[in-house]
Amino acid sequence: MPKALICGAGGQLGQELALTCPKHWRHASMTRSMLDIADADQVARVLDETAPAWVINAAAFTAVDAAESEPELAHRVNAKGPEVLAQLCIERDIRLLQVSTDFVFDGAQGSPYAPGDKPKPLGAYGRSKLAGEDAALAAGGRPVILRTGWVYSRHGGNFVKTMLRLMAVRDQLSVVEDQVGTPTWARGLALTCWGLADHGDASGIYHWSDAGACSWYDFAVAIRETALELGLLRQAATLLPIPASQYPTPAQRPAYSVLDKTLTRKTLGHSGDHWTSQLRAMLGDLQRHEQQHEKQQP
Repeated sequence: MPKALICGAGGQLGQELALTCPKHWRHASMTRSMLDIADADQVARVLDETAPAWVINAAAFTAVDAAESEPELAHRVNAKGPEVLAQLCIERDIRLLQVSTDFVFDGAQGSPYAPGDKPKPLGAYGRSKLAGEDAALAAGGRPVILRTGWVYSRHGGNFVKTMLRLMAVRDQLSVVEDQVGTPTWARGLALTCWGLADHGDASGIYHWSDAGACSWYDFAVAIRETALELGLLRQAATLLPIPASQYPTPAQRPAYSVLDKTLTRKTLGHSGDHWTSQLRAMLGDLQRHEQQHEKQQP
């Protein structure tokens, strides 16, 4: 049975990678506190101890706005880390899957971005992730770069859980309507990672998110309506669509970051589910988890 080392195991994707590990795989999981991927000595020791066939790097500095004020930290995690992993993996004949982001694009194209389209990041986060891609590819060894975006799950903090929390206590919320992308349930993304590792011949840049596209406002409306149906919300907060110019942030975000998944779909032989279906599945997963947690309380 092949083994995969999951880096960033405490994050949304890392936790889903562990939960969805196929029966014919084994995995070793390392959280940020357990492994600093930019520390070559630590990485070398862990690779030698675990002896994986693949490293799936889900470790990342994902605080887009904080990256503007902490670019050195973002670069260390998002660029230096993949560089160290790639070089040490090559020395041990280990394959690397590096998870990247739609933020490597500026959003000006207005149509889905293919893997071969030229990146042009708008901010420190996107630049650091692009540097990580470049470092992994430059090292050789047939790495897989998997770009994604708008990731959410029942784990940690994300847009879906933030909307649920705010809509439970507020009568009205304003949500940006002129930034378009595709939500991605971390579970589907994890299954795609495993699929690419299973494929064996996969290498180079791939894209994955759920099917379809929407604005943040559309996403928020779908969250509200589905949560009401499932009983996760008791009241329907009013959602007001606003332009991004009325919600200024330290980091500039791409206005359009939909990814072209054609290559990944062809490679894996499936098209993936629409983002609305995946949202319903994730909210059901969240509901079951919360109900189970309540039953365990004394």
